[in-house]
Amino acid sequence: MSLPFRVRPLAGMLMGLAMMLGPIAPAGALDPRYRDADGDLVADPPADPARWADPPSLVFSYTPAEDPSLYARIFAELVDHLARRTGRKVTFLQVQSNAAMVEAMRAGRLHIAGFNPGTVPLAVACAGFVPFAMMTAKDGSFGYRMEIVTHPESGIEKVEDLRGKKLAFTAETSNSGYKAPSAILRDRFGLVAGRDFEPVFSGKHDNSILGVANRDYPAAAIADSIRFRMIARGMVKPEQLVVIFRSDPFPTSAFGHAHDLHPELARRIREALFDFPWEGTEFAKEFAKHEPPLERFVPIRYAETYAIVRAIDRALGVEPTCR
Repeated sequence: MSLPFRVRPLAGMLMGLAMMLGPIAPAGALDPRYRDADGDLVADPPADPARWADPPSLVFSYTPAEDPSLYARIFAELVDHLARRTGRKVTFLQVQSNAAMVEAMRAGRLHIAGFNPGTVPLAVACAGFVPFAMMTAKDGSFGYRMEIVTHPESGIEKVEDLRGKKLAFTAETSNSGYKAPSAILRDRFGLVAGRDFEPVFSGKHDNSILGVANRDYPAAAIADSIRFRMIARGMVKPEQLVVIFRSDPFPTSAFGHAHDLHPELARRIREALFDFPWEGTEFAKEFAKHEPPLERFVPIRYAETYAIVRAIDRALGVEPTCR
């Protein structure tokens, strides 16, 4: 069965990287507390029905790429829809880091989540996250790009000019904010963090973007989708930033649930996302700011959709560390 979205070709270094690495992630990559009997690379529900979680209240969270309080408002309509469709109270959890989201799901305190692409493999392996949906445009296209941005007075005109300079990353779990630029800078440009440039970490994409716009950082690696949204909100002006590199597109954030939810509850959650009425919502207005605009949820297969993210992890020697 073909997936209901159009995958943009990941040409260049990233696709070549995936091909050279061969098979991406073994089923054994999951933490020992989980099992994957069907070989789809994600945790199965517990074999014993007595271990199925069926809480009266559900907690939902979304990757803290920007101000968490902003997302609490944007996701309010989706949260209300989830509550109606599941018959449960649903609360939006504001988190300050992706690591906090992973830990919350691993501990059973987070039931539904949208993890950023770079954190998805860690959440799957260490928290029993079961990705089942992604946002796409109406025509099925999707994807954000990693950008390296600078400001007009930085003296940086091309990637090679980063040598000897400072480059802001977001967090080590971020695909576009750390993993992808690290692999690309090393393999395409021969630039290694700590040797050829000074890496610093801002914590979030909006911090990096504002830091470059305000000239606190000479350059930063970011997700273009967040730059677009911040410009649309008037948080930065287009002329404050200069893009010196854009990658091929990556998959967007994965939405899913904890592996141990009661199968009937998990089914209702999946159905709620797929029948969410986007039209006229603040949620739709927010994600229409992407390029391409994100306008619906579609089903995904983790093993295929996030293969390129796992390939980058392997190229960097990144292995999930489950505590």
